[in-house]
Amino acid sequence: MTLSIEVIMKIADALNVSIDFLVGKTTLELDSNVLKRVEEVSKLNDEEKDKIFMVIDALIRDFKAKKAYS
Repeated sequence: MTLSIEVIMKIADALNVSIDFLVGKTTLELDSNVLKRVEEVSKLNDEEKDKIFMVIDALIRDFKAKKAYS
């Protein structure tokens, strides 16, 4: 069975998942809140993105360290 891209998009929207997730190209499921944040970051200039990524990287590092020592 072959579905049109429009139908696939509607199904993905209804399930609140990405098309890649829906068709099995990724196991990463991003909810609408995460996607909105990613969209907002993608609109920033490179310098602003670098600052945000630096903070995210630091937080991830701290969470991993905390988990490793607990």
